Parts: sequence; C-alpha cells; structure tokens
Amino acid sequence: MAKQTAIRLSDETYERLQALAARTGRTATFYIRQAIEEHLEDLEDIYLAESVLEKIQRGEMGTRPLKEAMEELGLDD
Repeated sequence: MAKQTAIRLSDETYERLQALAARTGRTATFYIRQAIEEHLEDLEDIYLAESVLEKIQRGEMGTRPLKEAMEELGLDD
C-alpha cells in the first residue's frame, strides 16, 4: 500500500522538476519517488557510519587493523 506525503521545494528546484517532467513525459511524482528511492540507502549508510564513529570516539566500540579483519573473514588470500 502506498502512502502519500507532502514536501516543500525551492522555486528553482520546483521549476527544474517541472521542466524535466515536461521534457520526458513523466510526472514530477515519478522523479521525486525515484530520487528518494535511489538515495535513501545512502542516507541510511551515512547515519549508521556517523553513529558508529560517535561510539568509537566515546570508547564504546573499538577498531582493529584491516588485515586482522580480513583474516577473520577469510579474505586474506
């Protein structure tokens, strides 16, 4: 089931989006959905990386050398 949401865009972004939709015959909604779906995973990865970095800086999580991790995972060949 699809959900609906609303967003605010700058005038420039809105005009660019409308122009793209007009040139390609697709809807602005198509491009908004495509942009979110393509970039959401990147944003999630960034959030996770920042969270891990904060834990390392607070001493709640440690690090180890790459060579050691590769050996443990059997990637040292």
